[in-house]
Amino acid sequence: MLLFFLFLFLCSSPLLTLSLNQEGLYLQRAKQGFFDPNNVLSSWGNDRDDTPCHWHGVTCDSTNRVIKVDLSNSQLSGPFPLFFCRLQYLTSLHLQDNNINSTLPDEVSTCQTLTELNLSANLIVGKLPETLSQLKNLKYLDLSANNFSGDIPASFGEFASLESLYLMSNLLDGTISGVLGNISSLKELLLAYNPFSPGPIPSEFGNLTNLEYLWLSDCQREGHIPESITRLPKLNNLDLSLNRLTGPIPSSIAELRSIIQIELYNNSLSGELPVKWLNATKLRRLDASTNELRGTIPAELCELQLESLNLMVNRLEGPLPESISKSTKLIELKLFNNKLSGQLPSQLGTNSALQILDVSYNQFSGEIPAGLCSNGSLEDLVLIYNSFSGQIPESLGECQSLMRVRLRNNLLSGSVPEKLWGLPHVFLLELVDNSFTGQISKQVSGAYNLSVLLVSKNQFSGPIPEEVGSLNKLVEFSASDNKFTGGIPGSLVHLGQLGKLDLSGNELSGGIPERIQGWRSLYELNLADNNLSGEIPAEIGSLPVLNYLDLSGNSFSGSIPLELQNLKLNIFNLSDNQLSGEIPPLYAKEIFKNSFVGNPGLCGDLAGLCPDMNRSKNQGYLWILRSIFILAALVFVVGIVWFYVKYRSFKKNKRRIALSKWKSFHKIGFTEFEIVGCLKEENLIGSGASGRVYKVVLSSGEAVAVKKLFGRPKREDASNGSQRDEFEVEVETLGMIRHKNIVRLWCCCNSGDSKLLVYEYMPNGSLGDLLHSSKAGLLDWPTRYKIALDSAEGLSYLHHDCVPPIVHRDVKSNNILLDEEFNARVADFGVAKVVERVSKGQESMSGIAGSCGYIAPEYAYTLRVNEKSDIYSFGVVLMELVTGRLPIDPAFGDKDLVKWVCTTLDQKDFDSVIDPKLDSSYKEEICRVLEISLLCTNALPINRPSMRKVVKLLQEASTEKKSQTRKDGKLSPYYHEEASDQFVV
Repeated sequence: MLLFFLFLFLCSSPLLTLSLNQEGLYLQRAKQGFFDPNNVLSSWGNDRDDTPCHWHGVTCDSTNRVIKVDLSNSQLSGPFPLFFCRLQYLTSLHLQDNNINSTLPDEVSTCQTLTELNLSANLIVGKLPETLSQLKNLKYLDLSANNFSGDIPASFGEFASLESLYLMSNLLDGTISGVLGNISSLKELLLAYNPFSPGPIPSEFGNLTNLEYLWLSDCQREGHIPESITRLPKLNNLDLSLNRLTGPIPSSIAELRSIIQIELYNNSLSGELPVKWLNATKLRRLDASTNELRGTIPAELCELQLESLNLMVNRLEGPLPESISKSTKLIELKLFNNKLSGQLPSQLGTNSALQILDVSYNQFSGEIPAGLCSNGSLEDLVLIYNSFSGQIPESLGECQSLMRVRLRNNLLSGSVPEKLWGLPHVFLLELVDNSFTGQISKQVSGAYNLSVLLVSKNQFSGPIPEEVGSLNKLVEFSASDNKFTGGIPGSLVHLGQLGKLDLSGNELSGGIPERIQGWRSLYELNLADNNLSGEIPAEIGSLPVLNYLDLSGNSFSGSIPLELQNLKLNIFNLSDNQLSGEIPPLYAKEIFKNSFVGNPGLCGDLAGLCPDMNRSKNQGYLWILRSIFILAALVFVVGIVWFYVKYRSFKKNKRRIALSKWKSFHKIGFTEFEIVGCLKEENLIGSGASGRVYKVVLSSGEAVAVKKLFGRPKREDASNGSQRDEFEVEVETLGMIRHKNIVRLWCCCNSGDSKLLVYEYMPNGSLGDLLHSSKAGLLDWPTRYKIALDSAEGLSYLHHDCVPPIVHRDVKSNNILLDEEFNARVADFGVAKVVERVSKGQESMSGIAGSCGYIAPEYAYTLRVNEKSDIYSFGVVLMELVTGRLPIDPAFGDKDLVKWVCTTLDQKDFDSVIDPKLDSSYKEEICRVLEISLLCTNALPINRPSMRKVVKLLQEASTEKKSQTRKDGKLSPYYHEEASDQFVV
């Protein structure tokens, strides 16, 4: 019996349990090198496992040997763990979408069994290891979306089996070497979005006979497209967009036997399109837009079975070949902004499921083809600024798939098809500046998705139907300069999303409808030049965002409601009516005089008709000024006391800061003690609303900028109701983005009371401080243009390349920093906002963020956040660069910089707008940038271009592509306000 119990004891002893094998021990050692905030590696510590085959992210073969580790998107941080390389049978290692930092060690070459290595979307810095090519079995290498810099090592040409090389979206700034052409096994080469030094595309790439995908977008490539690339037998996707390539498109590019997609947009390619397109039998997509291509469109190209043909923004002329209508696979045809003429092919759309047709800004004429929607797929029909004539085909009224119809500025006439008014999916219907007659059909009630209805400058007549008031999504209704009669439909007051209502220049009668308080989003109301009468309703003063009010040229009577003083109006016009009584005190000023002319019954000419009233008003103003002075003195005294208390607290707690937790985002060579010890008054270089900035020179001689945030209450994030302060927002934002034109955050410290952010130091300070100081002479026009383009690229990265997108919300010249070579970086993300659904809507914020003079009109009143607010602010920055003036200047009177520029340009005084310190030889280029700024500051957000388009326009502005400035001094049609909707992405 004793022996029996001894046996049971030994069997239950830990000494006899199965122990973890060597591979499991290696994985546990790798785990020790990671910071695992979400505890995803919790299963990697079970002592009862004899193998790691059941651990999270681990895959084994049939003999329980580890062959794959996949820890992607796990929020792991720390250096690359070399213990993975000790797994003798590991073939696949996926660590993408984490926070792996430091450099990638040369010892990664010891992972000899690897065939797949994916480290994309991490924070790895330094140079690419030259030893990577020693991985003889490696077929797939993805190091994209990191912070690698320097050259691509020459040793990379020695890869023996590599098929896919992904290096896009890094900071590689060396040359693109031709040694990559030695990797004969390569199928995919993706180097896009790196700041490589300018140079040609290596001709050696023509040796990659197995290459299927070549992506070199935004790599600063110059020169001609090498003929060698156009002879790769297996190439199916060629993307050379967003570079500086010149010369003609090689004719041999059409002989690529396997090519499916060609992207050549945004270069400076010239010459005619090759005529041998029939050889490219598999070509489905061709995008050669925004170049300088000229000549006619080859018929051979149109005979291909293309799915997408994009040749917009070139110099093409002549007719569109009839053969394009024979393509059975054509889905997208974009020929915007060329010089094409003649009629559109009569059978266009009858043989294919055409979805998008954009031939705007050409010289097409004749009738609109009746078969464009024969297959029921047409979504976008954009024909603006041509000379199309005749009537709209009745068949388009049957096209249920239509979403955008833009027919502005043509010679179309006749009645609009009844069913076209009520198409259920159309959200933009634009018929402006034609000769249409008849009425707006009552069937418009069926267009329940309609948000923009533009029918101005036609000959429409009859009453405006009440059914327009049932369009709950309507944002803009412009019906000016027609022959509409009757009253303003009372149903319009139910349109809660209506932002602009323009019914001017008609024959409307009656009064303004009652209960207009429902117009909570209305910012523009224009009823000028009608036959309206009655009193002006006081409810207009309760419209919260109204900034444009024009009721001139009517027969309104009675007094002006005092409630109008509640409005913040940019445009105000009550002239030429029958108003009487006194003018509200806020508007009884000389500056508003023209707003009231033509009303004989109003109280005088604003020059002293009511002296007693003026005297009492002056006494009231004097009392107000005295109160302001006393209050300012009290604030000054309290501020001095507060500063003294805070300074003593800072001195006591300075050393304690160093003991708090520091977090770094890059490899740094300094300690927190070096930073804290230098936060002295003599090192102070700036101060703002959110904190103070110090220059700290480290022991290595390198300088950094340290921002110490003031203790401020947390603010509510309206998207989820959470409380977050500016420190958390800035750390989170800069920690997740990386771009050469975004300021780099080295590390941060949060000790509760003291919050420090350590940035790279920018020797030339902010653009605002430099531009508006005695040193502005350092900023000649080429430098200012470079700053504008750098800043635009940084904002474009935030809006389009970050997932989810980021809205900065405080774009201004003081938040654009300049390094020693005047390269610009966007800074200060304390009020930035990550927009989860920026493409589908806007997010409301609980408070206004931004700076006076830069805030978009709709944002100041509606607290709506989207990228269009940043674009408006950037447009103000462009105006600063062009004019050299502050966004708010007493010399402008009650105007800001945008209004002053627009007013001055309306008077055709271009020279007064341009900074006199700028060299006049750059005047044409300066005017083009000024035109871009006007696009960006358009009052209607939908008419502002996207930041991606702003970058394209700025790049074009520095070339000699087009004469954008007309001889009469007016803005060119290319940058006209009405064209800007084309640029919305």
